[in-house]
Amino acid sequence: MSKVWFVTGSSRGLGRAFVEAALSRGDRVAATARSAASLDELVAAYGDAVLALELDVTDKAAVFEGVKRAAEHFGRLDVIVNNAGYALVGAIEEMTEQELRDQLETNLFGAVWVIQAALPHLRAQRGGHIIQLSSAAGLMAFPLGGAYSASKWALEALNESLAHEVADFGIKVTVIEPGGFATRSGRNPDPLDNGHMAEPDPIYDGLRRRIAAITGQQPAGDPAAAARALLKIIDSDRPPLRVLFGQGFYPMLQQVYADRLKTWADWQDLAAEAHGGLDQENR
Repeated sequence: MSKVWFVTGSSRGLGRAFVEAALSRGDRVAATARSAASLDELVAAYGDAVLALELDVTDKAAVFEGVKRAAEHFGRLDVIVNNAGYALVGAIEEMTEQELRDQLETNLFGAVWVIQAALPHLRAQRGGHIIQLSSAAGLMAFPLGGAYSASKWALEALNESLAHEVADFGIKVTVIEPGGFATRSGRNPDPLDNGHMAEPDPIYDGLRRRIAAITGQQPAGDPAAAARALLKIIDSDRPPLRVLFGQGFYPMLQQVYADRLKTWADWQDLAAEAHGGLDQENR
């Protein structure tokens, strides 16, 4: 039985690859993008299997209307893919309040609006699968990426809570944590040249140079391969809550989590001291 998808950020990158993979196997897709014109090729290639929707995920009312329109158009919704987002690059000291708010409005609140709009439809049909695009930066933070990591760490927690809340309704939740994936040019995207940068302060120029020297050393992933992997998750009876997409970050994460556990263990005596004793509590 074919599935109906609702995918945000469908104009390019992983979102576009996900849409094409779904359509290629006979599924139907409500594909959304900030510009509907960017979806014209999909409509031309797949006709009525595609519902192209112009959507800015920061517009809550538009999100609810878009989800409603997709559900009415196709008669159901099976797979919700929260993919829309971007990375703000800059040191914490460099970013403005508005830049930080904009980052969270798109990456965090945009995803929340889609989830809230879709859940009544998924509950009514007693099933569905919510896919949240996070990042390796949602599991460990990098310098100059504090705002982006903050948005992705928030999504990690939000979707973990969500998974517990909706399990009784037959709804599954999976958080995908990609590493670097190739752009249309076939190379790893440069996080220091992505069009969303805080005004640089010269005091961080040395840090920027050090990061630029190692940027792109991880092998660039193939979006089409990621899309094929996603189909396997969608078709699984027991999909994971979290899954890494791409190579290179798993060894790094093993070290990050080992270091966290060691730090907690090394400071456990102080943690117990901070709790206080019963005698102190009763005073």
